[in-house]
Amino acid sequence: MCVDVHQSLPAGLTRRGVLAGAAVLAGTLAAPGAAAAAAPPPSGAAAGVRGGDLVIEGGTLLDPATGRVVEDAVVVIRDGVVTAAGRAGAVRVPDGVRVLPAHGRWVLPGLTDAHVHLATAAEARAALRCGVTSARSGSTSFYQDVALRELARHSPALAPRLRAAGVFVTPVLGDTVLADPDLTPLARERDGVRSAEALRRVVDVNAARGADVIKTRVNERAGLPDQDPLVQVYSHEQLSAIVAAARRHGKGVLCHSYSEKGCHDAVTAGVRSLEHGVFVGERTLREMRRRDTYFTPTLTAIAGLAEDPDPVLAERGRTFLPVLKRAVRAAYEMGVPLAAGTDSSGGTVDPVGREVELMHAAGLPALDALRTATTGAARLLGLDRTVGRLARGYAGDAILLAGDPLADLALLKAPVGVVRAGIPL
Repeated sequence: MCVDVHQSLPAGLTRRGVLAGAAVLAGTLAAPGAAAAAAPPPSGAAAGVRGGDLVIEGGTLLDPATGRVVEDAVVVIRDGVVTAAGRAGAVRVPDGVRVLPAHGRWVLPGLTDAHVHLATAAEARAALRCGVTSARSGSTSFYQDVALRELARHSPALAPRLRAAGVFVTPVLGDTVLADPDLTPLARERDGVRSAEALRRVVDVNAARGADVIKTRVNERAGLPDQDPLVQVYSHEQLSAIVAAARRHGKGVLCHSYSEKGCHDAVTAGVRSLEHGVFVGERTLREMRRRDTYFTPTLTAIAGLAEDPDPVLAERGRTFLPVLKRAVRAAYEMGVPLAAGTDSSGGTVDPVGREVELMHAAGLPALDALRTATTGAARLLGLDRTVGRLARGYAGDAILLAGDPLADLALLKAPVGVVRAGIPL
């Protein structure tokens, strides 16, 4: 079970900030006056984040980048950014700054979930409780992720730092056609979002609405019993049109995929990351290594299918999971970059620590499995100089664990403390 996060709005959050950052989330925030953890008010920080001042003292610090372990460590965070980290006595502790005792705890950088569907403020808080301080959206229906990204910038204690994907570039938009007036002309497309013009329109609207990345698919969904995830819905030509449109806006593409042909078409079309990818083959993995294409296998989601009460989905999950684990191990051995993502959605937020556990079960050493949710995921998100480590100049995002995660990765699923931009939650 993940830690509890205070529910109230922190000091300094203005009405304008709420309207600008979270208008579509109206009604999901806790009422003002709910019990709040004692935390310093926002004091201004780098990159527009209102961060806090904090010293984390006495814990065992683990740096995922190097594997270095420092006992009796001190981490100094000012305005939400790490200014110093190292052994006690070698780091000057500033006067008058709140101290968070971490004796007997392991201290790690906050985790990153590279594929998660966060659509409400409550879901964002749930992700924080699980130690996810940075994330990449896997799309939302009405641009809620764009609003959550802005909410996190105004008030980091309420949401993870987020790369928003906006709406899904998919053949059938459904009610998502109402997400923006410029999407409504697509309702008259008899074949759905398939023509080059229609594909470009969805990408262009996403870019105009402030999406950081573009999400599309090459196969049908695995989580719906009436769909066949090996059926291909977009051709190589259509995927190439999506990638080209995204690149014109300086954005990468993440692609939902299952079949080997679909995976290969997506990779050779130029996507930045392959999501799920259960039946990805050696030919495609080698191409991914050559192109530096990331693999986000979402093992948690596939494992969840095996526990579904629907017999079709349960059988699908039991069949797919061992195949996907073999694909993950093959990708790791070939040097394909891997990122941890839970594919959580629908109000349930799974701990990304579970994904790290499954990466380890698939064959990754513990430290490399941890990197898929820290330094590796940070690089995929373009945040490798900002998150994934607790070192000078990095974000003051941290988790505290009850023991050594390299000896027991299950500890990542239940952090005993979370710090977001220097604010203890």
